Amino acid sequence: MTSTSYTHWRLNVDADDIAWLELDKANASANTLSGEVLRELDQALRELAAGKRPRGLVIKSGKTTGFVLGADVKEFEHITDAAEGARLATQGQLVLARLEAFDAPAVAAIDGFALGGGLELALACTYRIAVRGYERNIGLPEVQLGIHPGFGGTVRTVELLGAPRALDLMLTGRSLSPVEAHSAGLVDRLVERDELDRAAAELIRSKPARRRAAWYLRPLNLAPARRALASRVRPQVAKRARREHYPAPHALLDLWVRHGARGPAAYAAEAQSVGELLVGRTSKNLVRLFLLRERMRNLAPKDQPLERVHVVGAGVMGGDIAAWCALRGLRVTVQDRAMEFVEPALKRADELFRKRLKEPGAAQAAKQRLVADVEGAQVGTAELVIEAIVENVDAKRELLESLQPKLRDDAIVATNTSSIRLEDMAGALEQPGRFVGLHFFNPVASLPLVEVVRGEQTDDATERRALAFVSQIGKVPLPCRSAPGFVVNRVLMPYMLEALHAHEDGHAFETIDAAAKAFGMPMGPIELADRVGLDVALHVARILGPVLGDEPPRVLEQKVEAGETGVKAGAGFYRYEEGRAQKRKDAPKPDGDLQDRLMLPLLNEAVACYADGVVDDADLLDAGVVFGTGFAPFTGGPLNYARQRGVEAVIERLEALAARHGPRFRPHEGWGRIRPRA
Repeated sequence: MTSTSYTHWRLNVDADDIAWLELDKANASANTLSGEVLRELDQALRELAAGKRPRGLVIKSGKTTGFVLGADVKEFEHITDAAEGARLATQGQLVLARLEAFDAPAVAAIDGFALGGGLELALACTYRIAVRGYERNIGLPEVQLGIHPGFGGTVRTVELLGAPRALDLMLTGRSLSPVEAHSAGLVDRLVERDELDRAAAELIRSKPARRRAAWYLRPLNLAPARRALASRVRPQVAKRARREHYPAPHALLDLWVRHGARGPAAYAAEAQSVGELLVGRTSKNLVRLFLLRERMRNLAPKDQPLERVHVVGAGVMGGDIAAWCALRGLRVTVQDRAMEFVEPALKRADELFRKRLKEPGAAQAAKQRLVADVEGAQVGTAELVIEAIVENVDAKRELLESLQPKLRDDAIVATNTSSIRLEDMAGALEQPGRFVGLHFFNPVASLPLVEVVRGEQTDDATERRALAFVSQIGKVPLPCRSAPGFVVNRVLMPYMLEALHAHEDGHAFETIDAAAKAFGMPMGPIELADRVGLDVALHVARILGPVLGDEPPRVLEQKVEAGETGVKAGAGFYRYEEGRAQKRKDAPKPDGDLQDRLMLPLLNEAVACYADGVVDDADLLDAGVVFGTGFAPFTGGPLNYARQRGVEAVIERLEALAARHGPRFRPHEGWGRIRPRA
């Protein structure tokens, strides 16, 4: 066997003349395709081609954290010129073209994540093998960074899958499990981890025909068919992502219509398009959020992962928190007053497991990890106990007092309260230093943020363990101080209340929601209130009233008094049929004045949260509001949006709105701390 080492790659040629090229990026926890990694890959391929031709080539990872996570996103931050971005993409294209043209079969041996540039690397190989057992680890999520595949992926994916499936994968940015990737045609074989190397070598020896799109899909790449298909796809893309907010999916579709994923012109246009997108404001802001997400996930070391969690309260929140923890591999017990209250939670959990866990046996294994414990007999075995009962301080204190004698000496106790200060509950525990807030959001399976709330007595070790736990279960932790509404509810409430004030001034609910969606919000404030629950919204509004200087509008109280509490009641501000809001089609179009009236109170309250020290890092506050409220991601967050719009311009607009609508719009004194970036 012969061996060659590079900074990031190791090359071994075995006795069977198979070359094994292993990526282990230096000084990094995960593999990414930086410029240097790509240059070394090019060097290794050149040296292999210049010597005795091997029987085949296997590309694999030398890390336990996955195959290749993607391109090195940190390099995107420093690109300020479209031509520079195009050169970066072209460099990647040329290296992968050399791999594709290698004079022997090449196999991508995928164990773990193969995303973005990592999947593009695999697509340039002759074959792809993936290890079973992962959830959503294979895909092309570049649109989530405001770009599209740039290393030849817009061409090779269409060649492999055909236009309909390839476009869906790239336009949505969704990722697939290995089973789904195999079914789609992205992956040639599925294996267990201990079979990966043997299966790769067997593929090289047997040399089966290389996959290509089915013959009946190829006519869709002809110009007339491209135009016809694009005319059907464009409205769907526009509905999900307005071109002015998210240009990447539209640019991707334009590329395919013009070039049909064929020939040198398609590659050149791909690189040019990526270069232009990389220097646009949307991509810069989405890259910023991506890097902030990674920073948040690494706020605490993950050297002591938890194994056992006990959840008290099997309602929608508690039951779904328990289910998510079991989905992510923890052993979980869930407690409530009687089995009849636990059974609906177990049923919802089964549905979640079947939907999310596609590997054979995975859903059943998760189901076995989630166990009903009505009597709370297993509290003492849990490293983390989460309280998720009714939002009542006396009930929560009584529960914590009853749990106290059963707790492990080192257990963390957490509350999922959305509005109650931790200091009002901590006295129920003998060791309040081990008490922390873990505020999940509904629906738990969909929303990534968890507020990790530190009370006055919470100790440093407990906060670190709570942050690490949130990362362990695949969520994004936002550390914040115990204060009314914490962060997400506090910044959302002025936005929701102002929507109701606007309705009292004569604006239709549909017009109000349309104004917010035109700004870039995923849902308007009226429908959001219905989905949160108007009773819940009223409860939080009353708690935050003294902080915000704004009382709940009478229309909200009237709806709750009438029992019309939103989606769960079938009626709120809208009526609901099968969970869908029934909206007027003839409502007036919104204007920019209404949009500012809705959005600027949210910005003002975000500034207040920062100035009050609820979150002491403006960047984390931006990320938390985006991940917790859906605040238009293309803006990079509320404070970032204010900087890019102009802080002085925002202050002037708030003052104008205050003069017209009252002191609730008065700019917070904390705006003096929000300055443009150098």
